[in-house]
Amino acid sequence: MKTILVADDKANIRNLVREYLEAEGFRIVIASNGREAVYTARAEKPDLILLDIMMPEMSGYDFIKAYRKESETPIILLTAKLDETDKVLGLELGADDYVTKPFGMKELTARINAVLRRALRSPLEPDTLKVGCINLDKDSRTVTATNHPVNLTPSEFDLLYIFMSNPGRVYSRSELLLKLQGTTFEGAERTIDVHIRNLRTKIEQDPSNPQYIQTVFGVGYKFSSEHPAA
Repeated sequence: MKTILVADDKANIRNLVREYLEAEGFRIVIASNGREAVYTARAEKPDLILLDIMMPEMSGYDFIKAYRKESETPIILLTAKLDETDKVLGLELGADDYVTKPFGMKELTARINAVLRRALRSPLEPDTLKVGCINLDKDSRTVTATNHPVNLTPSEFDLLYIFMSNPGRVYSRSELLLKLQGTTFEGAERTIDVHIRNLRTKIEQDPSNPQYIQTVFGVGYKFSSEHPAA
């Protein structure tokens, strides 16, 4: 049974989400503010965290900053903010996805299952990949670039694995989102751009002139098969 931490300062939202997800077979633990969420996450070690952005004592943003230093547990933001920059900031800090309030429980459950499904490894997938100076180990979920370790969020790691599995192939944003989450949602393709920007910052020597993750204008992205020498 998968454990999900629901961190939200609104009791009605916590209770609604807990009741629905427990009926779906999940074990639910709750927190009413960001600081309590840190303690609960450390104690319960959830498989996934549903995190409100605007919480007392510690915001969702500050929670991500603190918790990402010690865990790569997937995080889905629950946000009432409509400004796209707020959502992008959460993704840049290390969140894997977001759902805007008010949200439907079926959509929320679909996104949860998509994120959890990515953790399941197919036995046909290769354990290690190497392209240029980038090395990826699927089992240990570790990445090195020019022999230096790179810390990636779960979504960033899975996106890099998709690219490195098929260097030279061009992917549209919707195709990447489908592979990453198992489904697509209107307006959610923007998350791919944020993950790409984060990856470039972490693996490229010059993110403004990327050698690995290249933009194919009007189409999407590809991982260059003509890479710098290792």
